[in-house]
Amino acid sequence: MEAAPGPQEKYQLVTRNLQEVLGEEKLASILKERELRIYWGTATTGKPHVAYFVPMSKIADFLKAGCEVTILFADLHAYLDNMKAPWELLELRTRYYEHVIKAMLESIGVPLEKLKFVRGTDYQLSKEYTLDVYRLSSVVTQHDAKKAGAEVVKQLEHPLLSGLLYPGLQALDEEYLKVDAQFGGVDQRKIFTFAEKYLPSLGYAKRIHLMNPMVPGLTGGKMSSSEEESKIDLLDRKEDVKKKLKKAFCEPGNVENNGVLSFIKHVLFPLKSEFVILREEKWGGNKTYTAYEALEKDFAEQVVHPGDLKNSVEVALNKLLDPIREKFNNPELKKLSSAAYPDPSRAKHAEKGTKNSEPENVVPSRLDIRVGKVISVEKHPDADSLYVEQIDVGEPEPRTVVSGLVQFVPKEQLQDRLVVLLCNLKPQKMRGVESQGMVLCASSVGEPRQVEPLDPPAGSCAGERVYVEGYEGGEPDDELKPKKKVFEKLQADFRISQDCVAQWKQRNFLTKLGSISCKTLKGGSIG
Repeated sequence: MEAAPGPQEKYQLVTRNLQEVLGEEKLASILKERELRIYWGTATTGKPHVAYFVPMSKIADFLKAGCEVTILFADLHAYLDNMKAPWELLELRTRYYEHVIKAMLESIGVPLEKLKFVRGTDYQLSKEYTLDVYRLSSVVTQHDAKKAGAEVVKQLEHPLLSGLLYPGLQALDEEYLKVDAQFGGVDQRKIFTFAEKYLPSLGYAKRIHLMNPMVPGLTGGKMSSSEEESKIDLLDRKEDVKKKLKKAFCEPGNVENNGVLSFIKHVLFPLKSEFVILREEKWGGNKTYTAYEALEKDFAEQVVHPGDLKNSVEVALNKLLDPIREKFNNPELKKLSSAAYPDPSRAKHAEKGTKNSEPENVVPSRLDIRVGKVISVEKHPDADSLYVEQIDVGEPEPRTVVSGLVQFVPKEQLQDRLVVLLCNLKPQKMRGVESQGMVLCASSVGEPRQVEPLDPPAGSCAGERVYVEGYEGGEPDDELKPKKKVFEKLQADFRISQDCVAQWKQRNFLTKLGSISCKTLKGGSIG
């Protein structure tokens, strides 16, 4: 039988791979006296994906350190965050989360009997909790509430009161779950510091806060439920895992924003304390790494090839996913999955069934709009008013795009800039050059005509999905049929707001980092 870890070893287990700890002295002090009580909460919104293995792996560390761990299924939070989980789906999604999170923990060998599972609505609707929400609302400023939720709660031009309540409820959870510490991603930092500021004003203790780094998704940005290509779903088939990993950003020698390497560092290494690179004998054969730093160094020096790295992650990841797939391969859980996350395209296709059916559903989620990076710009060989650009949209090869921007945007202003690209128009030849997309731009209403390419939020990566607020979940058409005029119908309601934000029917165009905007053309059109 293994000896129980001492306070120093417990501290190392609790804090390894974290980006930040608020309250280190208090943490060290508690570990010397007793077991740490900690909770991790997850709002039951979009389907959990493989990035959820990152907190699961950390929960395994907490249990090895002897911590008492509570997992909160934050169902009420899911509704408060701009109704990301509609009320009628809330119970179904919470049940789905309970099944899938438990399956994930079992797949990495975490004993469930050592964990406590709680739903937010088990206590958040009580008289005492509700009174504390009112007490907190009497001391919290609107400015502080909005600032606290800026990285977590969906940001709207006209914020809903529910989103302002969200940080306060998360702060109160620390008291009502009777924990010493809360664990979450570093995107929760503003909520954590909000809790540290306001809980003492109600007479409650300030808690310790443990923060994981944000692990890059497969496209290089944050792994997101609303971005299909940036995530691998827990129930994806093996061929889908292969396909998504093949597209993953993994440039030779580049260790920055490398989602494949990050997954090894934060999930696979902590679970096994080693990682095996699988490769043919002619390329050096298999190699076992017992320290992540050695693997990262070899990748940086191009000793390890991206193809071998991806293949090795694919094998290791499928070993984790196999028991989850098996668990969900029963009729009851399949039914729960489809009920909790109904396929919006099915309703759309059902509408097309007969000649007398209603017109097809023209919604913005049918547009495949992505962040692009302009790699090169040249004048069209046969048209003075056209540019021919090579634009990276997160695919293996850049797209060739022809744009009529010569008289509006100097060539040097386009080179290397981020743009917003409509990617599922039918390719068409423009003066002999096939264009594989459209750079979306704001245009002034009056004369003289002014045109500005739309700007993604700072820090965006090529390939990130752009969506309209409230339409995050739908799947874009593979290709927009010209006769259907889907884009033209939607474009009629595209506008630039008075704050220079791109909108459809007064709903913002967004990425996970914020709103799509232009520099100066208030009230303009978009095309």
